[in-house]
Amino acid sequence: MNLKEKIEDLNQMILQGKNIDAFEKYYHKDVVMQENNQAPTVGKDSNREREIQAMEMIEAYHSAEVKATAIGDNVTMTEWEMDLTYKGAPRSIMYQVSVQRWKEGQIIHERFYYPSN
Repeated sequence: MNLKEKIEDLNQMILQGKNIDAFEKYYHKDVVMQENNQAPTVGKDSNREREIQAMEMIEAYHSAEVKATAIGDNVTMTEWEMDLTYKGAPRSIMYQVSVQRWKEGQIIHERFYYPSN
């Protein structure tokens, strides 16, 4: 699979609600993930736990759409629109860009950019 096929498959798995399966398939054991300007989380085990905790905060996942993708030299970017209801919060539309850096066919670094209200 080339990078275009990998990011399309990853995004499709996320759209199908298979976030953890996608994580296991595409993320490097030494992955570093970062939300906006927060401190990065290092390692696959720590990031798996972070991902599970983030998913547990969602009360209802109404829809998600990939608005755009871009592919460069070992880097991919996806623009997302997500309609979510977090526990204890009103339903909201969230816009996010995720930037993935790839090494040895897997994501070694991912950073998420979104408004921090």
